[in-house]
Amino acid sequence: MTLEKDARYLLGKLRLSLLIAAIMTLLMVLQEFYGVKLAYYGIYPRHWVGVPGIFFSPFLHSSWGHFFSNLPPVIVLVLMMEVFYKRSSLFAMLGIMVTTGLMVWLMARTSFHIGASGMVYGLISFIFWSGLFRSNTRSIILSLIILTVYSSYFDGIKPREGISWESHLFGAFAGIIFAFVLKNIKEEGEDAEEKRPPDAEDQTYFLPRDTFEYTKAQRAQMLAEEE
Repeated sequence: MTLEKDARYLLGKLRLSLLIAAIMTLLMVLQEFYGVKLAYYGIYPRHWVGVPGIFFSPFLHSSWGHFFSNLPPVIVLVLMMEVFYKRSSLFAMLGIMVTTGLMVWLMARTSFHIGASGMVYGLISFIFWSGLFRSNTRSIILSLIILTVYSSYFDGIKPREGISWESHLFGAFAGIIFAFVLKNIKEEGEDAEEKRPPDAEDQTYFLPRDTFEYTKAQRAQMLAEEE
């Protein structure tokens, strides 16, 4: 029964990941097998024709190689957001997508920018920096996992031809922004460290608590009365 409950819980958390993956796959199939030209719905900087791409470009890809390079991290990272940052996940993901797209539209090279890599970099950055900003055990562990698994991704921020490195850079920057903005939202099950003094009965003292409350003569008299 517990296994069945855990499976239902995981499937529930996977729904958003699978929905995004399904949209990406459908658009890729339309483009590759039905000749639908979707690249023009990407972000084209500083032109009104590129404004819709702020919302559509993360779901579009130029090739199957481009598609499969983004699909696994999208599924994994969205799942991590849904499991560990459920209360802030939707706002964070939408905010990262729009902020990244807007910065690309304002400052990137004049070319069509498509692909989910900006979102991927944004989520990697969000989870990593949340560990630093929140500073609780769970978020720090997640931060270390991200650093270990996706450390090579930050090489993609370097300027180079053929890829939208601007999306990578601005996505990482957007992740930092939203990790900071949402750092005080307590997630369900988050082991936030409470700063409170320990209970008096749990404390151990080298000297009796009343050591300095009585004179030597008074203490000797009290001991004699006890005997």
